[in-house]
Amino acid sequence: MANEPTNLLLASLAASDLKLLAPHLRPFEFPQHKVLFEAGDPVSACYFPDDAVVALVVTLSTGEMVEAAMVGRDGLIGAAAALTGKISLSGAVVQISGRGMICDVDALKRAATESATLMSLLIRHEQTVYAQAQQSAACNVAHTIQERLARWLLRARDLSQSDTLPFTQEFLAEMLGVRRTSVSMVAHTLQQAGLLKYARGRIQITNLDGLRETACECHDTVRKHYAVLLGI
Repeated sequence: MANEPTNLLLASLAASDLKLLAPHLRPFEFPQHKVLFEAGDPVSACYFPDDAVVALVVTLSTGEMVEAAMVGRDGLIGAAAALTGKISLSGAVVQISGRGMICDVDALKRAATESATLMSLLIRHEQTVYAQAQQSAACNVAHTIQERLARWLLRARDLSQSDTLPFTQEFLAEMLGVRRTSVSMVAHTLQQAGLLKYARGRIQITNLDGLRETACECHDTVRKHYAVLLGI
């Protein structure tokens, strides 16, 4: 790799581990709404986002999608395929377009087999994703839509490093698993409070501290999981 990686997980690797992976990493563009894979699909590649954000989603028999976890610059998509098998248990959809790196699953698996520290990192990463999915499940039951939306926007901002997020209310409702009218009412309330501005499918966070105060505990809990398990 000619440049230092901007994906935090890659940047955290020991030089020897990065040397194992570097020959197999290729630049990759993440177009918004692109489906990287669906539940039940064989997974042949892993993705390391830089500024892109990807949702791991569960699709119901009605066709509705609900987000289980959000992955971006602090992780990778498809690591489980390199650890346990090549069939995905969830779908992966790009929420925010951007750039990153792609690596064949077999290459990542070989590198992890050669390096105990890399293997440990992949396992701990999957623990953080699982913990995030657990937190989302609890959040969906225990917290208000306003708290959940604030938490969700903060997570998207953390990963994209941008206060402007390209989301429609329909998309937000689908990811949160609620009605569009509910999202519309909550977004209006947050806009009236001066926390964000919404227009033409774009949300601009205008009061970050206020949005943090509005969000439930789950945003900070997920961040702590990443700090403890991955050190990022």
